[in-house]
Amino acid sequence: MTLDFNGTLIPEAALSVTGLTDYIQELLEQDNQLRQVWVIGEVSSANQHRSGIFFTLQDPDSKASIQCVVWTSQLGKLVQLPIPGEQLIILGSIRVYPQRGQYQLTIWQALPAGEGLQALRYRQLRNRLKAEGLLDQQRKRSLPTHPQIVAVVTSPQAAAWGDIQRTLRHRYPGLRVLLSPAQVQGELAPASIVEAIERVEQDGRAQLVIVSRGGGASEDLACFNDERVIRAIAQCSIPVLTGIGHQRDESLADLVADVCAHTPTAAAELAVPELATLYAEHQQRQQALNNALHQVLQASNKQLQHFKDRLQRLPLKRQLRDEQKAIAHKRQQLIQSTSRRLSQASQHCEFLRQKLATLDPENVLKRGYAVVRMENGMIARSASNLFPGQELQIQLGEGQVKVNVTEILD
Repeated sequence: MTLDFNGTLIPEAALSVTGLTDYIQELLEQDNQLRQVWVIGEVSSANQHRSGIFFTLQDPDSKASIQCVVWTSQLGKLVQLPIPGEQLIILGSIRVYPQRGQYQLTIWQALPAGEGLQALRYRQLRNRLKAEGLLDQQRKRSLPTHPQIVAVVTSPQAAAWGDIQRTLRHRYPGLRVLLSPAQVQGELAPASIVEAIERVEQDGRAQLVIVSRGGGASEDLACFNDERVIRAIAQCSIPVLTGIGHQRDESLADLVADVCAHTPTAAAELAVPELATLYAEHQQRQQALNNALHQVLQASNKQLQHFKDRLQRLPLKRQLRDEQKAIAHKRQQLIQSTSRRLSQASQHCEFLRQKLATLDPENVLKRGYAVVRMENGMIARSASNLFPGQELQIQLGEGQVKVNVTEILD
């Protein structure tokens, strides 16, 4: 195919390379969307230089690619460094380089995508929960020892529900089990699990809540890393036991729950004791008690027999006679001592009686003495206190008389 330009009119305003490049640069760099754009892709190659890291971001499906650069000053701010094979979500702006006729993304931030993004969100949420104290062992409650009613939050179609029922029925016959149905997979699962937990609280009968589902891929268990579910478990007024996934799985719901088990069956085993085991332990304790009582009884009988043997070897009659003689001797000593003290007390009493009789004023008066009292009843002790004409009362050994003072003699 040949082109004939003989008849073609070439315009005088043809653009130079610089003009075209400047136009493209202004078009791309001044575009508001391209000045701050989020792009997701896979790092296909990366080279580190002193000035920064130059790498290629590629679309795994269409193989479209774009050149990117992170300057050294920005590297410390990146959440995720560009590593070949890693999926990233990057934030940057388009820059055009006229000398090379190329454009590339200047990167401000890089975040992990896919599983890496989920892991980042997991770490961030876990750190926030830890800072709030929701992962502390001190806040976790003990499970009831013998719950009478257990509520289970899970899907009624899940194999976990059947495993829990069989385990509880086998370990603790007669236990009442309440099902609070919930979706345990998909976008609607978090809200459904929260609603199921609230339903158990409002019912108010259960003493324990089991939140459970069987194993699955990490995306199947994502609802148990949802903040709504985690806070519903943390704020539940009833102790919560989780049994989620398989042995290797661990969710944030497990970390916040009061107790966690690695499988639904293990959760059911932790929820209630095994009656057969309890009965066996009871029999063991009963046998141990019987053995202890038998040992005590044997020891008591042995000690009693020892005392009997000692009594038989003692000369009781002679000891009894000695004790009787000692008692009689003590009795005689007591009588003599009492008699002696009684005689001494009688003599002392007679002495005191005679002394009192000697000091009795009436006896003094009978010997011829008299007591002179003035009108006010006071005893006249000195003639200087009397005056002629004063009336006095004189008490004699027998009777009293009144007299008047006629003269005061020196």
